[in-house]
Amino acid sequence: MSSRRSIRRRKVRKDSKVIAVQKPNGTLHPRVQEASPEHFGIVCFDCAKARSVWLMSDFYGRILVEPTPVEHQRGQLDAAIAMIRETAERHQIKDLVVAVERTGNYHTPIIRAFAKVEWQGKKIDKRIVHPFATKQHRQPANPDDKTDENDLAAIFRATVQGFGLLEPTWDDVYLQLQLLARHRRDLVEKRTAICCQLREQLDLLLPGYGALFDTQLWNSHIAMELVRHVASPAEFQRRGTHGLATILRTARVNFQQKTLQKIIAWSANAMTPADQASTRHRIVLALDEDRQRKTQEIRALERDLSQLLVSTPYLLLLCCPGINVISAAELAGEMGPIENYANANRITGRAGLYRSRYQSDEVDLQNGSLVRLCNRRLRAALMMIADNLVMCNPHYRGLAQLWKSKEQDERYIRTKIATKFTRLMFQLVAGRQVLRHPSMNGRDYILDKLLKFHQDHDTAPDVMLTNLQQAILQLPTHTYAEEAAPLAAVLEKTRAARRGVKPLADILPFVLARLGVGDLQSVGETREPN
Repeated sequence: MSSRRSIRRRKVRKDSKVIAVQKPNGTLHPRVQEASPEHFGIVCFDCAKARSVWLMSDFYGRILVEPTPVEHQRGQLDAAIAMIRETAERHQIKDLVVAVERTGNYHTPIIRAFAKVEWQGKKIDKRIVHPFATKQHRQPANPDDKTDENDLAAIFRATVQGFGLLEPTWDDVYLQLQLLARHRRDLVEKRTAICCQLREQLDLLLPGYGALFDTQLWNSHIAMELVRHVASPAEFQRRGTHGLATILRTARVNFQQKTLQKIIAWSANAMTPADQASTRHRIVLALDEDRQRKTQEIRALERDLSQLLVSTPYLLLLCCPGINVISAAELAGEMGPIENYANANRITGRAGLYRSRYQSDEVDLQNGSLVRLCNRRLRAALMMIADNLVMCNPHYRGLAQLWKSKEQDERYIRTKIATKFTRLMFQLVAGRQVLRHPSMNGRDYILDKLLKFHQDHDTAPDVMLTNLQQAILQLPTHTYAEEAAPLAAVLEKTRAARRGVKPLADILPFVLARLGVGDLQSVGETREPN
C-alpha cells in the first residue's frame, strides 16, 4: 500500500507544476519577533540630488519622527543621525534598519553617512528599496498623488513587506572593473561618433579617398598621414608617387608602391571638393587628433582591465573561442563576484534574458518581448558575447544557422545563444575549471591569448610577466601542461629569431617555470646534463 501511495505521489509531482509562494529576500520578521514590533525602528529616506526627506517609525507604523528634510552635508547628516539615536533611546528601540530608495547615485551619500554608525553594539542595517517597489506600494494608497511624504510611506510599506534588500558586497577589483569597463565603453562610443564626423568631412574634402582604404581607413597609417600634408586631389596629382613617398619616408611610415599608385589614379578622376577646403582640412586634422587621443586612452584602459581580469576567475572564459580579454572584463565588471549567484538562472533572471508572459484564465500570451525591468548593462554584455560567439565559435555558429533555417527570429537566436553561454559560463567561473564542451573543441589557450593581447597593446615586459604569473593562479592545475605547450613554441620561435628586441625570451622561462615546465633547449643550442 505504501509503495502505491509513493508511486501516486511521484506521478503528481511529475505531472503538476510545483507552485511556491516565497518570502522576499529582505524579510525582517524574525528580527521583529525578537525585538517586538513596538521596539523595532525603521528609518526611511527618500533621496534627491542635494537633499533627502526622512522619517522614523516603529514596525507598526507609529511615527516617531515626522518627515524631515536634510541637506547632503556632513553637519546636517550628523545632526540627523544624532536625532535618530536620541529618538531610539527615548522610545526604547532595540533593533533598527535604515531603508533608502535607490535614486541614481543620489542615495550614496546617505549610505556612506551610515556606513560606520552603530546601534546596540552592531552596525545599523542599511536596506535598499528599488523605485519600482516604491511605486507599487504607493499606488494602492495614493495612485495619483506623488509627494515626498507619500513616497516615504511607500518605502516604509515596502520595507515591512521584505522589499528592502541588502546590497551584495563587491571586492575592489570588481568595482574597478565595472568603472573602467563602463568608461572604456563610453570612450568607444565617443570615438565612433568622431569617426563618423571625420569620415563625413573627409568625403567632402577628398571625395572618394576614404573608399580606397575601405574598413582599414582608421588602421592605416598611410591614409591619415598623407591627409595631414595634402588637402586636395589636385595636390595629390601634382606631388605624384615620388612626393607622397617622400612624405611617408619622413614620417617613417612603411608603404607599398602600388598603394601610392592607386591613390594617384584616384586623384586623376576625383570629383571637385566642396567649398571652404582649407577650413574643412583644419576640421579633419582636429577630429583626427581627437580620434587618436581617444584611441590611446582606450588602449591604456584595456591594459588596466587585463591587469584586473587576471585576478578574477572570469579569466577562465578566455578558453572559449570567441571571447577576448575585453568582453570577459566587461562581463566580470557587470556581474561582480560569482558567489552572489546561486545558479545560472539567477544570472539570466537579473539580465532579463526571458520573455514576458501575460496569463489570466484562458488567456495565455507566452511569447512576449524580453522583460523590460532588468539590469540592462549586464544584458548588453551577454548579448555582445553572443554576437562574438556566433561570429567566431563554430559550435554556436552552427546552432545559430540551424535555428535560422527553422525561420526563427534573429533576436530570439541571439537570446538563446546568450542563455546557453550563461550556463556554460557559470560552470567555468563558479567551478574554477576548464570543461569539455562542444563549444571548446580546439579550445583557446588562456595564457597564449593573454600573451598576444599584451603584445598587441605594447604592454611593458614587467607588467606582462606579472599578469601572466597572476593568471596562473586562476588556472586549474591539470591544465598547466596544455597551457605551457603554445608558450614553449613561442619561446623557441623567439630564440630562433635573429633580429629585433626579444623581451619574450626573458619573460617566458619564468612563466614556464611557474607552470612546472623547465627552460627549453633553443634551436642550435646544446645543453649539458645535470
